[in-house]
Amino acid sequence: MDRSLDPYVVCSMIYCQIMPGHKTEYFNCVLCSKRTKPNDRRHLDKGIRKYLRKRFMVEGRENSVICSKCRSNYYRDVSCRKPSATPCSTAIHRECPASETNDNRKHLSSPPSVSLQLKSTAKTHAYCIVSKKPGPKLIVVSPECRTSVFIEHDVLIPSGNRCCPGHVENGRFTTAAIQQLPTTDHAFVNRTTILSLLQEMRVLCHKHDKSFLDFDDTMTLTDTDYLSLLGLNKEDFHTICDSVRDEVKPTPSRSLRKSVAIFLCKLKTGLSNQILSTLFQTSKSSLRRAISAVRTALMISFVPHHLGFEHIRREEVIDDHTRQLAQTLFGNIEKKQAILVLDGTYIYTAKSNNFHFQRRSYSIHKGRPLIKPMVIVTTTGYYVSILGPYLADNKNNDASILQHIIKTNAEDIRSWLSEDDIFIVDRGFRDALPLLEDLGIQAEMPRFLLKGQNQMTTDDANMSRLVTKVRWVVESSNARIKRWRYLEKTLPTNQIPFIGDYVRIVCALSNRFSPPLSKSNSTEADDAEAAKMLYLSKQVNNLKRMVQENGLNRRSTQWQTVLECEIQNFPMLDEDQLRNLTCGTYQLKLSRSYIQEHIEGGCDISFHKENDRLLKVKIQSRHTSSKQYLVWIEYSDDSVVAWYCTCRAGARVVGMCSHIAAIIWYLAKGRHEQRTYGVRDWSEHVLDAADIPPAVDESDSDDSSCGSVPEE
Repeated sequence: MDRSLDPYVVCSMIYCQIMPGHKTEYFNCVLCSKRTKPNDRRHLDKGIRKYLRKRFMVEGRENSVICSKCRSNYYRDVSCRKPSATPCSTAIHRECPASETNDNRKHLSSPPSVSLQLKSTAKTHAYCIVSKKPGPKLIVVSPECRTSVFIEHDVLIPSGNRCCPGHVENGRFTTAAIQQLPTTDHAFVNRTTILSLLQEMRVLCHKHDKSFLDFDDTMTLTDTDYLSLLGLNKEDFHTICDSVRDEVKPTPSRSLRKSVAIFLCKLKTGLSNQILSTLFQTSKSSLRRAISAVRTALMISFVPHHLGFEHIRREEVIDDHTRQLAQTLFGNIEKKQAILVLDGTYIYTAKSNNFHFQRRSYSIHKGRPLIKPMVIVTTTGYYVSILGPYLADNKNNDASILQHIIKTNAEDIRSWLSEDDIFIVDRGFRDALPLLEDLGIQAEMPRFLLKGQNQMTTDDANMSRLVTKVRWVVESSNARIKRWRYLEKTLPTNQIPFIGDYVRIVCALSNRFSPPLSKSNSTEADDAEAAKMLYLSKQVNNLKRMVQENGLNRRSTQWQTVLECEIQNFPMLDEDQLRNLTCGTYQLKLSRSYIQEHIEGGCDISFHKENDRLLKVKIQSRHTSSKQYLVWIEYSDDSVVAWYCTCRAGARVVGMCSHIAAIIWYLAKGRHEQRTYGVRDWSEHVLDAADIPPAVDESDSDDSSCGSVPEE
């Protein structure tokens, strides 16, 4: 016989050979249920039986045994409870029974005795509970990890279970590990497990009661809290932390997650350092160091991958970030043209004590000091690059900034651009058009009102509408930057060196985590809308010609004033039909405000005496009190045929101005809704200095003594 075999196993084998028909009896520990060897089993004496009955409600039989480990733990536990023990240790065990069960090496663990309807994993030490792979490179699942799985996913993991290191990240199971976790429909637990779980829940609830923000514990704040405070959800926040893990080192006063949360909360909310110091329970000096460290780390390891001409190729911009409508209106699909939209945005700063910089940073247009980053986006709102920031004086208008960018070849932009690429710009870039033409770049810009003209021609107004149909995306991109409230405030002068970094970080975060402002998919709707707008841009406004030739804007005898209730034959239109007429939604959004002032307050509506399908309406300008515009609308039984307004852009037929849209919306839809327009008048809550009652002449009063002081 091999002496290396376990004697207990050898005895069992011999016993089975001698008595093959007899069932082998196994001696399991009455407490831990482990099979005991002959030299490891002990019989129960009177003291142990009484202790098991009182402490664990376990009744030992005559042939019951206890293993030497549980027996030694019993003696150790009993000795701690004797009066001779130190008061400190006795108090600990009496006041905190959970501490007795947290360390199984020193205290007894009760046997499984309660069956619960909970999802649970198998209890094992030999293999990974996720992948079922055996050791030896396994780690014990921490109590914090087990508690988080139980709270978030309703799965109970027995203590002592192990898993592969790759399944745990930041002290928590990964999402993939949770999905692969094998479970059963019930759990057989003991008193020790229940007490331990209750203690963990108590600690967690105590953390939730804290008044300061804790981003180290992923269960303290909800996904909505992350979005409100940081501008990112939990998953995106984890991604940012991983990207700067090698650059930002944790300190005794703040962890990596806390440092990143401080920086993002500063950008998102714009709160002062004093308030952030209270919320995050850290000093203001530590707060400033955290902001500086995270800003530097993001500029090194995150921004270059998501912003700048070097991070994206022209082909990606053309294929993935260019709207089909823009390609149809201005581009040529065969030429593979990149379409970029440019505009400068404003970041306001405090007045500098450096008088030279104070003069150079003062904007006459805005009437305050500021600096100007140049924003370059695609037609879907994707930030290609942020260049600058630049000064704000008359030498740094949009055209000068663009010329500086091209001539200095910022970010190697001239190599990135190709001939026949398209820039969508506003009128502030007019002085840079010759340079763009020399480079072979096609520039699209709204048309100018010629000298001596009060209104654009129909062709100019139509072409301007085509440009604004695409250019709106850069205005929305600038608004997306200002949603980070820190960049909306007036920044102190000591932050001027870092404003460019802040804007780039915000734009990189938007590229990485925010949806596009406009979809780039080639849809039939985009193609149809672009084809319709191109067709209309070549048409003339026949109603304008008729008004001018017949002098309808001067003679009033041909018109008969009516009430809007008398206009019964105006066609009823739904939202889609109205949007089809306006070629957009902006004009329709202003309709309620126009109608609130003009229709409900009284508005001149006239029928043409010779044509009962031609309306003339006088409408007030929303910008200037002394200006009023005349609107003509011609309609049929089922649609609006033509329109014309005397405002600056009222002659166009690609869509219509807001004045025309407001009248059509009200007559075709608004007056049939039977509800208020939701535009409140706040003037009753604000005083008007011009509202002074007229003086009363006392000589006109019948009683001259009224108000006088009687004689004694």
